[in-house]
Amino acid sequence: MAFYWCTEALPLAVTALLPIVLFPLLGILPSSKVCPQYFLDTNFLFLSGLLMAAAIEEWNLHRRIALKVLTLVGVQPARLILGMMMTTAFLSMWLSNTASTAMMLPIANAILKSLYGERSSKEKGLNNNCDSTASIQEKGLHPVPTEMQLLAANEENKDLPEKIDIPTDTHPDLQKEKEYQNRIWKAFLISIPYSASIGGTATLTGTAPNLILLGQLKSFFPGCDVVNFGSWFAFAFPLMILFLFVGWLWISVLHGAISLRCKRKKKSDIRSEAESKAKDIIQEDYRKLGPTNFAEKSVFVFFCLFAILLFTRDPKFIPGWASAFTPGFTSDAVTGISICIVLFFFPSEKPSLKWWFDLKAPNTENKALLSWKKAQSTVPWNIILLLGGGFAMAKGCEVSGLSTWIGSRLQPLEGISPALAVLLVTVLIASFTEFASNTATIIVFLPILSELAIRLKVNPLYLMVPGTVGCSYAFMLPVSTPPNSIAFSTGHLMVKDMAKTGLVMNLMGVLLLSLAMNTWATSIFQLGTIPDWVPSHIYNVTELVTRAQNITTGG
Repeated sequence: MAFYWCTEALPLAVTALLPIVLFPLLGILPSSKVCPQYFLDTNFLFLSGLLMAAAIEEWNLHRRIALKVLTLVGVQPARLILGMMMTTAFLSMWLSNTASTAMMLPIANAILKSLYGERSSKEKGLNNNCDSTASIQEKGLHPVPTEMQLLAANEENKDLPEKIDIPTDTHPDLQKEKEYQNRIWKAFLISIPYSASIGGTATLTGTAPNLILLGQLKSFFPGCDVVNFGSWFAFAFPLMILFLFVGWLWISVLHGAISLRCKRKKKSDIRSEAESKAKDIIQEDYRKLGPTNFAEKSVFVFFCLFAILLFTRDPKFIPGWASAFTPGFTSDAVTGISICIVLFFFPSEKPSLKWWFDLKAPNTENKALLSWKKAQSTVPWNIILLLGGGFAMAKGCEVSGLSTWIGSRLQPLEGISPALAVLLVTVLIASFTEFASNTATIIVFLPILSELAIRLKVNPLYLMVPGTVGCSYAFMLPVSTPPNSIAFSTGHLMVKDMAKTGLVMNLMGVLLLSLAMNTWATSIFQLGTIPDWVPSHIYNVTELVTRAQNITTGG
């Protein structure tokens, strides 16, 4: 299954169904114990996040949030990149990384077009040259997705400088301006998928690997109740903010949006005019959305309620609302699904009380905030099956003894310090996930990490949490994640652009994650002690196996 997931010889969701057939036939687990793994409460928590995202997309709330943020940050390239990264990361906390990237790229396209797509040169006397540039744009377009055409066109024009007859001796600043513009285009396109990957780590529902960790913890350590929506957010959100800021600085400096020179250069007239146009475009797009309607306000209220109830269910440091019910009966899935059920009947238009008293009022159906048809078409049901396959695999590893066997092969690693182990684990997984899907990577590695933690006599979360977050830090290759592929498909980026920027992003992510695990994560997840939810006999068995091996080797 690991090989099929990594090579995608079969669709990922189809591979995830193999345990239903193979585990009973091979005598590992009966079918009655395999099938329930595909719909644990963790799957329903993920489903609730997907349904909430569908409602947000249905009423364009995500686009309003994005454009509002961009109107506030300003139109200078560095500020726009920061605004794009902040907005994409925030949306990716609740929507899928792929959907966030696909939504933000057309917005970036409109801004880049206003900044650099149509440069006015009447003052320079270059009308003829602008006409020739326009004709080249018309003839040079290749059949690519509609929302990407302008992005691709700009890259093609860059490869055809000899056809644009610009007298560079008369206007030497135009060549520098064009080089600057190309670098800013790359910065925009790279920042969006990167921030989507970073933002997805901040919430449990943000990306599938986070939920796979939660599900496998319940399989390996049923008594573990440390990881929930609130505790994960308290750990991952500060890390996301820190990584976003450092990543923004790196991308902006590398691509020239921020200059490290102390001497401040005067902004050119071309650049000032372009920024003014970009500001107008953003404001115009926001005006086209019109005033906020009842449906948008309702979805926003339910979204806030969704987040607040998840945070306060069991925050650990104070009693949560779950304490009012029978212990162990409520979970994050109960919260998420309850809010989503309301979305299916809450009206999208403000109800009128007069209807109840007017016998002649028309009996027209009021559209709900979310329809089942919309949910069917937008929710990626294959990911839910993929999660189930991961949980079934974890259960099989536990019952068959594969986890213990893997642990016995990790004996050479017992001598390393836990802090170094965190660093090595994150580097290994971040490298592996560049070539395989994040979900497949974490399904394969989590059983190994739990056994390694037992070998090192540390809290299993000390290795499993950084392994989970690290598999989202895939920045170097277009094939690493779907967001990277979407940005690369615009035609404006080359593999070397992503590799050069992504290598440093990977290194920064590994170091910041290691810092987080050895500072604030220690208190949040109680990493300094061996928790009660790890059965003591596991450590005893490990010690006995180690001693037996030593005696055999010595004899």
